[in-house]
Formats: sequence, C-alpha cells, structure tokens
Amino acid sequence: MADTFQLEIVTPEKKVVDTAAEEVQIPGKNGYLGILPGHAPLITELAVGEVKFHAGGEVQHLAVAWGFAEVLPEKVTILAESAERPDEIDVERARKAKERAEQRLTGGDANVDVERALNAIHKAETRLEVAEQRS
Repeated sequence: MADTFQLEIVTPEKKVVDTAAEEVQIPGKNGYLGILPGHAPLITELAVGEVKFHAGGEVQHLAVAWGFAEVLPEKVTILAESAERPDEIDVERARKAKERAEQRLTGGDANVDVERALNAIHKAETRLEVAEQRS
C-alpha cells in the first residue's frame, strides 16, 4: 500500500492545494473524517470546519466552508465553496463577522434567520482558529 495519496482542494476561484499527503482530516456534514492512504471510496458533504493534512512532514491547516469531498484509495478531492490558508485570513474581518452575527442573535428581532446567524458564527470562529496556526 502506498504511503501517500494525492490531495486536491479546489474552490470556484482556484486550486488551493495539489500535493501528496499522508493523512487528511475533513469536516464532514456529520462530523470529522480521518483519511489515510488506501481509504475506502466515499463521497461526503462538507460542513464549515478545518481541514488539517500532513504532507512532507508538515501539518497544514485550512478553513473551509461547504462543498463536497470525494475519497478514493489514491486520491482525495475537496470541492469547497471557500478554502483559506492561515495567512490568507483577515482576522479583523472574521472578528467583525462574528460580532455582527452574535448581535443579530441577541438583538431581539423575531425575524432573524437563526440558522444563518449560527452558521456565520461557526464560520468566523473556524477562520479565527485556523488563523492562529500562522507560522
């Protein structure tokens, strides 16, 4: 069995990652999935979360939001609505987005879309956590 698999992470704008990886953790819709070389084929929906992968002896982190992942024994392809490396994240913008979403939830407006506000908070928190991984 091979020691690595090909990992591709793609957004509508660009290919973010194209590398040989030893392991990847993916935020699936029903929880995180750990993928190693030779994994059984599967397709899963992505949630908002952190993709963490090991490549060339280094651990790398990305904040991703929504999309799909296809896992094959020798290749993992992640098609994400957004994917950001730690150094690409605007920390102040993420903080402000979190604050706005929290204010919508606590503002007393009965017409607020609670699920959308909670998703915005989760996305901002993920972006802030991944930004802390800057080297």
